[in-house]
Amino acid sequence: MPNGRTGIMAGMHALLSGFAPIWVLTGIGYAVGHGGLLGEQAEAVLGRFVFHVAMPAALFTLVSKASPDVFGGPAMVAFAASTAVAAGLGFVLVRRVFGRDRAGAAIGAMASGHVNSANLGIPVAVQVLGDASFVAQVILFQVLVLSPVILTLLDSGTRGGGDGEPGARRGGGVRRMLTMPVRNPIILASMLGVAVSAAGLRPPAALTHPCEVLGAAAVPTALITLGLSLHRGPGGGGGSRRGRAETAAVVAVKTLGQPLVALLVAGPLLGLSDGRLLAVVLCAALPTAQNSFIYAREYGLDAGPARDAIVASTLVSMVTLSAAAWALGGG
Repeated sequence: MPNGRTGIMAGMHALLSGFAPIWVLTGIGYAVGHGGLLGEQAEAVLGRFVFHVAMPAALFTLVSKASPDVFGGPAMVAFAASTAVAAGLGFVLVRRVFGRDRAGAAIGAMASGHVNSANLGIPVAVQVLGDASFVAQVILFQVLVLSPVILTLLDSGTRGGGDGEPGARRGGGVRRMLTMPVRNPIILASMLGVAVSAAGLRPPAALTHPCEVLGAAAVPTALITLGLSLHRGPGGGGGSRRGRAETAAVVAVKTLGQPLVALLVAGPLLGLSDGRLLAVVLCAALPTAQNSFIYAREYGLDAGPARDAIVASTLVSMVTLSAAAWALGGG
């Protein structure tokens, strides 16, 4: 019994430790916005800094150090299946039921299936699972597979990154789609990282250390930016009944639908062991990543729905993560 109680307390400590930076940094951003300390353009400037500078540095550092064969195994198949179902369902709901255009639906898909694997997934995995090896695979899957798909939908459904024209259409054509990887800093940094990893190169510390330092600013700055946006209040109908219904639908898909699909695929279909099953379900139950808010801002879309989904799913996941860890034997 003491061991069980110790495990439960350790799991709760991991959850609180993981959630604390989210709430503290978002709260700081809100306070800064309320006080007008950084001026009216702070949210836009910080958002662009994250998208164009800090996040590419973080992704290059992460991917360049990864092993090329990192995606093997049925556990990754189960997680990928849960992501595909959740993101696909989110896209259809937001587009067909709530009437968003393709770019808005792409953000809905991301909010439904892109998990907060870095600043929340890692501390939870280390404490509940004992290591973060599977979370590292999840991060790379989202960077190299999910994000390029979402960014392609955004690029094809808007006038271009960050031009401030919500929902504007692009003529672009095939040529623009083919050149998007070299125009988008997120995808370009990821591709460069893959090339370095595949070639077995080890860049000098004079290059990697500045990237690590710069990349470390991505998550805290994104959370500060999220807090700044909360000071403006609900956006995009977020305060209306329809806006609340959209947020509730996306959060339900993210916090309930995705882990349930992961449980069904990893358990009855693939027959994973208890440890692997717990890892897949826990990662699928993580809340929406702040990347969806940053992407929406950068592409000139209404970022209110993504912001609301992040805040609401983070609150709900405090319960669902605890329930998943308890039901599947975490700790």
